[in-house]
Amino acid sequence: MSFGVNKPESMEDKKVIKAITAETLVALVALGGTFGFIAWRMGLANMFGTMMATAHDLMLNTVLFLMSVIILAGAFTSLLSEFGIVSIANRVLSPLMKPLFGLPGAASIGVVATYLSDNPAIMPLSSEKGFLKYFKRWEVTTLVNLGTVFGMGLIVTTFMLTQSTDAASMGRAVLLGNLGAIMGGIVSVRLMGRFGKKKYGEDAAVVAEGDEGYDLLRFREVRPGNAMQRVLQSLLDGGVHGVKTGLDIMPGIIVITTAVMMLAYGPGVEGYTGALREGVGFFPWVGAQLSFIIEPVFGFTSPEAIAFPVTSLGSVGASLAMVPQFLQSGIIDANDICVYTAIGICNAGFLSTHVGMMDGIGERSLTSVAIASHALGGLFAGFSAHMLFMIFG
Repeated sequence: MSFGVNKPESMEDKKVIKAITAETLVALVALGGTFGFIAWRMGLANMFGTMMATAHDLMLNTVLFLMSVIILAGAFTSLLSEFGIVSIANRVLSPLMKPLFGLPGAASIGVVATYLSDNPAIMPLSSEKGFLKYFKRWEVTTLVNLGTVFGMGLIVTTFMLTQSTDAASMGRAVLLGNLGAIMGGIVSVRLMGRFGKKKYGEDAAVVAEGDEGYDLLRFREVRPGNAMQRVLQSLLDGGVHGVKTGLDIMPGIIVITTAVMMLAYGPGVEGYTGALREGVGFFPWVGAQLSFIIEPVFGFTSPEAIAFPVTSLGSVGASLAMVPQFLQSGIIDANDICVYTAIGICNAGFLSTHVGMMDGIGERSLTSVAIASHALGGLFAGFSAHMLFMIFG
């Protein structure tokens, strides 16, 4: 018998570099320059005052509200799934998958799963033989982009619908935004499919014949117990998942949105006082420089509006947190809500999930083209939503 010290973690799981490297100096200069510039413009005390006031306001008035929406949506969708109503949606959408996305009808399961939840909801399907047996190898490479197209769809839609008393106008804008997201998704998925075909060809199968799981289009799992027990358990399980999702997006909302809003707003009427909605006005400056592109593509009338699509690349929750204050400030209108809905659903914070999800399906080598394809899809989603709103809004 041999005795030794138990290592808490294998060294193979760690990446160890020198304590001080070139990136250390670059980070020091970048962070020091950024905070130094903001403090120089606003004053050190005002900078921290606005930062804390914004974070506190987001926590109380946005994070908790958004978490409530997510919990209710999670409970509702879990109930729909438990009693097979989601399966009806799968059957309805299945015939549309091939003409729209060039994918098998079974891909509709991933569409519904991610629309009712988030991007990673498609990942369990990527290892389920009863799902993969419908796919060619190249089609599997598009699953991450497909899931991201619809991720957070129900949450974004529900949140946007709560932001105005004019239900008819807002409902039409949000509906058109959903259509815009689908159009952007078609671009993203079909572009990604081209790279998948180049890597695997058009005929390589995923699951060998005779090695199949149960058919996810024809069968579903249910919870044990009678109908009432299943109702209660599905509602509670869905609510718990909503709480976890809300907690997961909380840091992004508070940290990222605070930073973005301080870059989006300028000084107040009385100058810098350390109050809410004050900042250095960086995004308006960028928006003014790019207005010749932004106005015809997205129809934004205020340069600050560019903050939403930029933020949605990394966190759609953080981008949603800006919407109420933008509406109160008159920065955005119904057209912008339409475009925001399309970009928010289609982007769904994909830069923060794409790398891990592509690695999860074993396609790390295609990560860069997947990101590029989806970035183009997000832009087209916003453009499509703007065009739809001009025609039908």
